[in-house]
Amino acid sequence: MKKQLTAFIAAIFITICIAAGIFAVSGVAFANSNGVQASNTSAGQGGSGVMAVNVSNTVNSQAQVQQQQQIQQLQSLVAQYQQRDQQYQQREQQYQTQLNQANAQLAQAQQQIQQFQQLVTFLQQRGIITISSDGQVYINR
Repeated sequence: MKKQLTAFIAAIFITICIAAGIFAVSGVAFANSNGVQASNTSAGQGGSGVMAVNVSNTVNSQAQVQQQQQIQQLQSLVAQYQQRDQQYQQREQQYQTQLNQANAQLAQAQQQIQQFQQLVTFLQQRGIITISSDGQVYINR
């Protein structure tokens, strides 16, 4: 009895899913404003076949216009990003130049500090100056 009940529930579930799919497709088809209206005349009687082709061509040309607009928008965005990229590269070059200048100044300052240290060491070795433990400098006479 359990197997029959499970099969019955599965059959109802599958039927509901299929019915929901049919209703969804028919609802989309009903709401579609881009569709071509059906004609009572056959395609061989002249006008209806041409009308369907004209509607199709109109839809295709509108789609092409939209695609061209999207392409132009994307090209515009690409151009903007390229411009920003160039600006960022220019800034990076400026910052690299400033960094190089600062490094050169730092190297020069370190060289001067080293020269001062050598001078102080030389003066101490000669006995011209004495530096106390608290950092005071005394000139010997």
